[in-house]
Amino acid sequence: MVIDAAREFPSDSWQAHKALIVGNAMMDAFIEGNGSQESIIKARKIAQEYIGTKVDSPDVYKTKGEPIVFATGHCHIDTCWLWPFAETKRKVARSWSTQCDLMERYPEFRFTCSSAQQFKWLEEGYPYAFDRVKTWVKKGSFQPIGGSWVEHDTNLPSGESLVRQFLYGQRYFESRFGNRCTTFWLPDTFGYSSQIPQLCRLAGMTRFFTQKLSWNNINNFPHTTFNWVALDGSQVICHMPPSETYTAEAHFGDVKRSITQHKSMDQDNTSLLVFGKGDGGGGPTFEHIEKLRRQRGMSDTVGLLPRVTIGGSVDDFFATLEKKAVGGTKFVTWYGELYFELHRGTYTTQSNNKRNNRKGEFLLREVELLATLASLRSSSYKYPKKEIDNMWEPVLLCQFHDCLPGSAIRLCYDESDAFYAEVFRIGAKVRNEAMKALGFENKESGSDGKLVALNTLPWPRSEIVRMENPGASSSSSQYALVSGGTGVMKVEPLSSTQSASLYVKEIETGVFELRNDSLVLKVEKGVITSLFDVKAKREVIAKGGKANQFVIFDDKPLYWQAWDVEVYHLDSRKELTSTETKIAEQSPYRVSVVTQTKISDKSWAKTTISLSAETKDSMPMVEMDCEVEWQETMKFLKVEFPVDIRNTEASYESQFGITRRPTHYNTT
Repeated sequence: MVIDAAREFPSDSWQAHKALIVGNAMMDAFIEGNGSQESIIKARKIAQEYIGTKVDSPDVYKTKGEPIVFATGHCHIDTCWLWPFAETKRKVARSWSTQCDLMERYPEFRFTCSSAQQFKWLEEGYPYAFDRVKTWVKKGSFQPIGGSWVEHDTNLPSGESLVRQFLYGQRYFESRFGNRCTTFWLPDTFGYSSQIPQLCRLAGMTRFFTQKLSWNNINNFPHTTFNWVALDGSQVICHMPPSETYTAEAHFGDVKRSITQHKSMDQDNTSLLVFGKGDGGGGPTFEHIEKLRRQRGMSDTVGLLPRVTIGGSVDDFFATLEKKAVGGTKFVTWYGELYFELHRGTYTTQSNNKRNNRKGEFLLREVELLATLASLRSSSYKYPKKEIDNMWEPVLLCQFHDCLPGSAIRLCYDESDAFYAEVFRIGAKVRNEAMKALGFENKESGSDGKLVALNTLPWPRSEIVRMENPGASSSSSQYALVSGGTGVMKVEPLSSTQSASLYVKEIETGVFELRNDSLVLKVEKGVITSLFDVKAKREVIAKGGKANQFVIFDDKPLYWQAWDVEVYHLDSRKELTSTETKIAEQSPYRVSVVTQTKISDKSWAKTTISLSAETKDSMPMVEMDCEVEWQETMKFLKVEFPVDIRNTEASYESQFGITRRPTHYNTT
């Protein structure tokens, strides 16, 4: 600590000069005593001139003067990343047991820990260690935080999944420790949905902690402590530690940066310092705690270094901020999403894992709806709460911020594949049981063969669907108009007469025209060269543009290939040329053309472009179905749809809302 002061304090300050003198005196004593125990004791005595006499006990924090840096121990354990989920269970047991040992040795030590899933693993696999943790939780030294099942991604999960993260997390914390969390703890996730403040409020949390935006590679996030407002106006108070880490080593520089990098000094000068070895676990060690004692002693003895303290909680820190806000401190306000300017490539990585997540979310919604309806219809039907919990928990687990985005190793995805397979197995069983209770059992052959459709969505639907005829050969098919609101829908078989308004034909060599009542499109070599809106009487494709155009880019980021995509990749754009297009389907209610595109000697894409006959309630649309064989490395495949629409912003669906983002490069 003394040598740090000599090196990092201003060279023209008396504190730096005195640190050099004291440091030299300590070395002289050590050398003179040949490194003996007595020489070490003498050197420590000399150090007291600079760091004070109370650094060997928690009494060092009982001196006068207000601290402005509030330190808390933390052990960030990625639920999976460079290790599988199974290894995380062992990391939790080892790391948290170490923290309990430190609590016995250092009365002032406080440890903050998130993720209900990790607590549950400890409870089930290491009950003795869990009982020990509960003892320290009651004493206030071991502090559960976060309120969510895991430290999850917030951009990819559905809105219902975000709700369930809080529901399952808060339910667990309250059932085991008697309290719900009031601070949402998410230090390492790759961006934050605009709806997080609203969901936090609904889950009983008024505070939010992160630090990941300090990693932005273009714009520095401008605030340390601020109010964050969701689309509906819900607000939480947010703090991002100016030390810019959740794994601080409690060095001199960490404490110093807690003030020198503070961006909200005009409103409040306090900050959190989150220390302890992390990502792979470990947490604080005795060295961290001893260093903090010495730095507090240094602040009280020579000044200049921000005064640090330990012994409170993260909730205490936020409660003080809230009290200041009530008292008139006007913290700045940030509206909408907290966009993370890094790791953008995670939204194109591990597509199978992302598909499984969405399939799991869809299945759970359907199962819960059908099970609820079955409970209302049949008194003998038992709502499958246990089975549904056993589905939700692994889905929520796999939404961890290194699993769902695709930034973990393959072993993690081998495990997640098995988790999802079990979710789908349970879901199919529960759904079948609910359908049976609702009276929708599968009919044996020889019955009347009456068709039934069930709408599980909360809005009316009207669609023409193609169904295989069980009474005919496998190559035969029939069409039906299915319409209705939530529940049982009306199914009206349709004739096989060709509609005059729906057709596909080759109007020139290699050029195909597809038409229905609302749209006319021309397709040549797999790309749409014209899309005419009949009702609006306008061309949709930009002049000279080609929709459904496959393009390929180099994918060579500066650092992490699975994580990042850099803006310069746009300079490597290369159009892919398709082979000839041919008619794939020409039925009474659907017409299609199909095209094959060669990507390389090993990779290809096959695209089917279709128009369907319309109903009075259907929305006009062109369907593109694409099958891709992808064997490339360090390449991006994209598909372009240039439209003749000018707007300075685009609207994107997010959980329970719409996020608008610019379409221009006026600013960064």
